[in-house]
Amino acid sequence: MKTAVSSTKSSALALIFADFKEITKARLAISVVFSSIAGYFLGAYEIQWLQVVLLAFGGYCMVGASNAYNQVIERDLDALMKRTRNRPIPTGRISVKSAMTMAIVLTLLGVLALYLLNPKTAMFGAISIFLYTSVYTPLKTITPLAVFVGAIPGAIPFMLGWVAATDDFGIEPGTLFMIQFFWQFPHFWALGWMLDDDYRSGGFKMLPTGKKDTATVLQIIMYTIWMMVVSVIPVFGITGRLQLSVIAAVIVFLMGAVMLGFAFKLYSKRDNASARKLMLASVSYITLMQIVYVIDKFLG
Repeated sequence: MKTAVSSTKSSALALIFADFKEITKARLAISVVFSSIAGYFLGAYEIQWLQVVLLAFGGYCMVGASNAYNQVIERDLDALMKRTRNRPIPTGRISVKSAMTMAIVLTLLGVLALYLLNPKTAMFGAISIFLYTSVYTPLKTITPLAVFVGAIPGAIPFMLGWVAATDDFGIEPGTLFMIQFFWQFPHFWALGWMLDDDYRSGGFKMLPTGKKDTATVLQIIMYTIWMMVVSVIPVFGITGRLQLSVIAAVIVFLMGAVMLGFAFKLYSKRDNASARKLMLASVSYITLMQIVYVIDKFLG
């Protein structure tokens, strides 16, 4: 009898944990935390692991809160799309009240953790939540320009890590911000291309022209090139303490060229399979680029 009760409790806890991961978008949140920690390693004179823990915890809370707010706001639209109709709120596994409570608690914990690092970090974290939930989310059904707004909070994490380490905002974190800002466009437009039909079901306008056309792919190519250029600017020694060796710059540029190749393939084929390959290439690029930057700093 006790075994059965224990098993039931374990199953219930597993379901609750699974819903928590889904409403906070755990995989996305972890990738954001990774970016923040990479930025911290780049900015830190000396790594303090308590600061890394606070940054990771606060970063996860802030991203999780943003995603929870987003799912509360878009619950009716989520129910219309295949990829989101099984989320915790549309299915009733989590109530709107519970989701809002979770989002508020995560916001408070996240701001506190980041404030313990320094007030600037907490401020940028709070700005990220505000822009994502109060500007980007409602704009998604109104205009494709929503992606431009969403690229701002999406680009903050890499920069946030540097600010957390230094309590300073200058050209170095500004450069990290610009790298991830330009990266957002090919990444999200590739995703928007893949899921265009589903997004239309929910009334979302994610592609820059509203269509899977030549102009959309040309913008993807253009922003990929800008991303490649900005990513190697530190090699020229004009970005303060943020520096990149020639070898690292070549590696980063070549990785960007691979991503650009997938963008041209999408231009050639105009199919979902090519868009998916570009999206996956973009995920690999942002992760590997950050790893190269960090390794280059500590080997340099």
